[in-house]
Parts: sequence; C-alpha cells; structure tokens
Amino acid sequence: MRVPVMFRSLLLPGLIATGMAAGLLSLQGCSEPESENKVPARPALVAQPLSADPTQDVFPGEIRARYEPELGFRIGGKISQRLVDVGDRVSEGTVLAKLDTDDVSLKLDAARAQMASAQADHKLANSELERYRELMERNVISRSQFDSFESRYDASVAQLRQARANLNVARNQADYASLKAPRDGVIAQRLAEAGQVVAAGQAVFVLAVDGDREVRIDLPEQDVGHFKIGMPVGIELWSRPGQVFEGKIRELSPAADPRSRTFEARVAFENTTVGADLGQSARVFVSGVANADILSIPLSALTAEGEATYVWVINPDTGLVHKAPVEVGPYQEQIVPVLRGLQPQDWVVSAGTHLLREGQAVIPVDRQNRRLDLKQTALASQLESTGAVESNSETGAQSGPDADQ
Repeated sequence: MRVPVMFRSLLLPGLIATGMAAGLLSLQGCSEPESENKVPARPALVAQPLSADPTQDVFPGEIRARYEPELGFRIGGKISQRLVDVGDRVSEGTVLAKLDTDDVSLKLDAARAQMASAQADHKLANSELERYRELMERNVISRSQFDSFESRYDASVAQLRQARANLNVARNQADYASLKAPRDGVIAQRLAEAGQVVAAGQAVFVLAVDGDREVRIDLPEQDVGHFKIGMPVGIELWSRPGQVFEGKIRELSPAADPRSRTFEARVAFENTTVGADLGQSARVFVSGVANADILSIPLSALTAEGEATYVWVINPDTGLVHKAPVEVGPYQEQIVPVLRGLQPQDWVVSAGTHLLREGQAVIPVDRQNRRLDLKQTALASQLESTGAVESNSETGAQSGPDADQ
C-alpha cells in the first residue's frame, strides 16, 4: 500500500519514537534480573546461643526451726492465763498458759472421796475375812459362807484399785491445766488468747525448738518434679549478700497447698557455720545440672513459617545467612530454649529476621553497633576459656584496639 506524501511527515516521527521506546524497554528488561540478584549486605545484630542451665533460679524463703511442734492442752477448758508471747524464749518445763481449774478441782475432790470410800470398804472386808476365817477353822461356818466373804474382799480390792486409778487421772488432769514447754526454744506463733475456750489438743502455741535450722521455700507446680530429697542447693541470707552456703533438700511436701497451689520444701544446712536466726529472709539457688546441655537464644531470633520453626545462622567464612530448622521448648519472657538444631559455636541473627533472604550477605554487629569479625571472635572465645586473652563476654566483641575494625 502506498502512503500519500502528505502523511509521510506525520508517520515517520511516530515510528521512530516507537522503535526507540521498544529498544529502551528491551534493554531495561535485560538488566532487571541482574539488579535483583545483587542485594547489598545489610548490618545484622547477631548473638550466640547461651546455656539454658537454670542455676539462676532463685526461691525466696524464711529461716525456720527444724522441729516446730504445736502445743495444746491435753484437756478442754477455758484459758484463764496466757503467760508468754510470740518471740519469748522459754526453757523446758516453763508454764506457758493455764486453764480455769474449777471443774478440774471438783473432779479431783470427787476422786479423793471415792478413794476414801474404797479404802474404808476394803478395810471392812479385810477384817470380816479374817474373822470368818477363824470361824471356819473352828467349823462354826460352812465353806460356802466363807467363800462369799472372800469374794466380797476381792471386790473391795478391785474397787480400791479403780478408785486409786481415778484419783491419779484426776491429779493428771489438774496438772494438764497448765501448758508447759516440752523443750527449750522460742515461741513462734500464738494461736489462742486468754478467755478463749479450747478443746483438748487444740493448738495454742507453736514452739521453735532450739537446734537445727532450715529454710522453708514454696515450689511452683511446674517445677516440683525437678526436685528430689538430698539435692544440693545454695543458700544466701539477705543480711549477708554474696555469701552462699551449702544446703540440701531435706523434705518435700507430697501435696500442694490448697490456696497457693505450691509445694512446701525444707532446705537443711549446717547452722554452726551459717549462724542464721529464726525469721531471717533467705534465698535458695537451685542447681540445674540436668539441663546443662540445653541452649537458649533471644526470642527475637526465632522465626516461624507455617508449622516450621527456624533461625537465621551466619556462615563465618562467607558472611551469608541460611535457614536452620530448630526444635524449641516452652517460651520464656525474653529467651526460648533450643532443644535441637543449634551448636554453641553458631552465630544467629537476633533482630530483623523478617527482612532476610536465603543466601543474603550480612554485616554482623553487636549491641553497640560495632562490626564483628566472627572468626576472630570465635578464636578469642576459645583462647579466653584457656585464660590466654580477655574478651567482652556480654557483646561477643574482641577487646583491644582492633575490636571496632
């Protein structure tokens, strides 16, 4: 088809512009894949896994006596006097409280009267038995008559024994009206007051017996299974911070407290060395030898994709990151334990993990934004473990003039 001359001037500039645009687009299309592959290295905050050994688990406690008997009256009645208070030191046999003795005195008088009557009956039966024995020897009375008087005498003996036993019981009850300290110690609690009516055996005082001392702690339900009788622990008094003494778990409660849902435990220690006083505050440090092989990482280093959980691990030789699937334990406030998938010498990205891609180059930095040489840092850590060089254990940066390079 022949285009008229008048339209040639109009079509020629348009075709030229169209061809140039197509050429530019083709050039741009050829260069795009090359620019996408060149992702510049970006700084990345890194960290190494730490031991998840729970040696820093601390339980607050209180110094208590090993023996803390609850003291109560052996008979019921109304408390007429309370002679000691909480914190008083008492000796064995010290009277702590007294009951109203009116009823006890009446029972004692009745027992004494019964005893006197039994003694009189026994005396009469004894004299009659002697007299009838003489009559029987002279054949004045029959044998059956003598046996009846002898049986009456035996009954009087039994009644005398019963009256004597009742009198002893009444005397004991009169003595039970006074509550006495069974051993030397300190009054730890007062559970009743003068004027109160108490039943037999009801606790009135708690006595902290002199001698062995222990630390009472409460264990949560999720941790009680990790404790065993005889487990070694550390003890520190609040009044003497920094001094840790040896102790061991002596007693574990088999049931949880119904209110707090915690399990009481008693930690024994040598008080001649510690010199702890009753009521002092203490802390118990629990050893975590059973979990010493478990590692932990910052919670921000963990990434999930579907049901898979992984972290970004840096290759110290190339500076490239790659995904490493891991198996983790229960999440904590700032860290998470890693059960499988990491080694102690690995370096992981601990922030900004959502911006990374597989095989991307990164510039490792510490929390002070200082660039790290992972090879040199790993070498310095090995030398530090042998005492040959000092390093910054908190940031992982090598100390010295070249640390910031």
